[in-house]
Amino acid sequence: MARERRPQLSDLEVEIPMGYRRVGLTLARCVATAALVLFLTPQSKAQTVDVSGRYQCAQAKVRGKVIPCKAAPLILKNDGRFELRGWVGSYLVNGEWVELSDSLIKARAKIEPGHKIVLRYYGKHGLVEMTYERRVAEMGKTALS
Repeated sequence: MARERRPQLSDLEVEIPMGYRRVGLTLARCVATAALVLFLTPQSKAQTVDVSGRYQCAQAKVRGKVIPCKAAPLILKNDGRFELRGWVGSYLVNGEWVELSDSLIKARAKIEPGHKIVLRYYGKHGLVEMTYERRVAEMGKTALS
């Protein structure tokens, strides 16, 4: 029967750093890893699309039926504030949504191609869908885009 040999101190060729040196190396590795992760992570902001401007109501749907729209304009200001029929508050663009809010009420409106914003809400007549189109000024003209 062959006997197993016990490990000897001479078998360990590597010196294990102890104390402050080991803590310093671990800390340096952590800082380097964190810096690399922060550098490689893409920077993204919630406010990516400039939607500020004056939006005229182009169409309204009540219970699925299109009706002429005579609503007040939706105004989205550059500083993140909005105005809609006396309702004032702040807005934030989050992906394909414009989130409108004040101290009590929050609403989301979907951004659609062609400078359109569609606001859906439940009113006293059921589901209401308001489609707003942005006014674009070109060479002295104001037109719906």
